[in-house]
Amino acid sequence: MDQLQAIRAFARVVEAGSFTRAADSLDMPNATVSKLVQELEAHLGARLLQRTTRKVTVTREGQDYYAKATRILQDLDDIDSSFNVARGKPRGHLRIDVGGSTARDVLIPLLPEFVARYPDIRIDLGVSDRAVDLISGNVDCVIRGGPLDSSSLVARAIGEAAMVTCATPGYLKQYGVPAYPDELKNGHRLISYVSALTGRAIPFRFQHRGEKSEIKVEHRFGVNESNAHLAAGMAGLGIIQTFSYAAGPALRDGALVEILQKWRPSPYPFHVVYPHNRHVTHRLRVFIDWLVERFPARVAGTPIA
Repeated sequence: MDQLQAIRAFARVVEAGSFTRAADSLDMPNATVSKLVQELEAHLGARLLQRTTRKVTVTREGQDYYAKATRILQDLDDIDSSFNVARGKPRGHLRIDVGGSTARDVLIPLLPEFVARYPDIRIDLGVSDRAVDLISGNVDCVIRGGPLDSSSLVARAIGEAAMVTCATPGYLKQYGVPAYPDELKNGHRLISYVSALTGRAIPFRFQHRGEKSEIKVEHRFGVNESNAHLAAGMAGLGIIQTFSYAAGPALRDGALVEILQKWRPSPYPFHVVYPHNRHVTHRLRVFIDWLVERFPARVAGTPIA
């Protein structure tokens, strides 16, 4: 038995809550992971996991062994990291998850610089506006905007994006240009961004002279993906509220027109998030530090007005 490999397999099953997800993250066959854990249990003479057809439960012995084994794994990672730091070459596999428009307009245009600086780091980029389970999922970190609601995660602020309210010239010609946010309630067609997490439409938010307000109007069209949300606005389906960096090119060439400029909402915060109980590898640390350095200017974008 390769004891170190077996310990890594066992720890990943505990973290993922499933043999299948653990096998996927380790790039191993499910049967191999199961065999490694069985060999580890036989070596220890203790049952570490209770398996049923529906779920995997960690036994009391398994919890104790996991706590001690993860310290050993982290120490080994630290040794590897310190060696790579000394050589100045972080390496390995980095799995990042990011929302659609943020990937397209912010992160991907920046990545050539990171790849050139750290050529030995391999990146898998997951792009989706849907929430990712960092605890059980095979992800090192996520880049997300908005409020944070999980105490099991560590978040580091990386920038803020301006929000704009806009529509096509054709839409505004047909329905008129609202002078105040409340006028959106009078026959205007709103395209709501629908949270992939809650399934609820995000209200249109405004701020004027320090006072904040929300407009909750039944939308005619809802979209739960940021690129498609912008596309719906550009198709003339209604008024959207979106990131200035996403709408910037369309605003500059006249395909979209910003409205209610005096009532722009508060800047939208972005964070890079990772589980607090997961070891921060050298490759993840340099990626986060690079994000903090480069992300703010890119997400701020070019002023529209």
